[in-house]
Amino acid sequence: MSAKIYVGNLSWNTTDQSLSTAFGEFGQVLEANVMRDRDTGRSRGFAFVTFSSEDEANSAVANMNEQELDGRRVRVNIANARGSGGGGGGGGGRGSGYGQQRSYGNSGGYGNYGAGDSYGQGY
Repeated sequence: MSAKIYVGNLSWNTTDQSLSTAFGEFGQVLEANVMRDRDTGRSRGFAFVTFSSEDEANSAVANMNEQELDGRRVRVNIANARGSGGGGGGGGGRGSGYGQQRSYGNSGGYGNYGAGDSYGQGY
């Protein structure tokens, strides 16, 4: 069964290939993915490496955590398994005026310009 590790504090210069090469000495790397910003394409400074077995992943953690890779001391640990179902949760009740009707002026409408109504009073 495969096992995934997290690699943090990566150099901006680390690529999927260089990551795979560096971790390949601890076992069979099935996948090495440097996480990138979707807008800029720049590295986000962390990656995930998937090994073919838990033993290989544990060996990589034991040997690479706090070691230098491309000029940076990386943090390496077993990746947290994502729970199934449910996504991020969301922002809850926003309150602060969303969905509330606003009135512009004393009459509640847009008519009667110049008849004493002011656009600021309805707030």
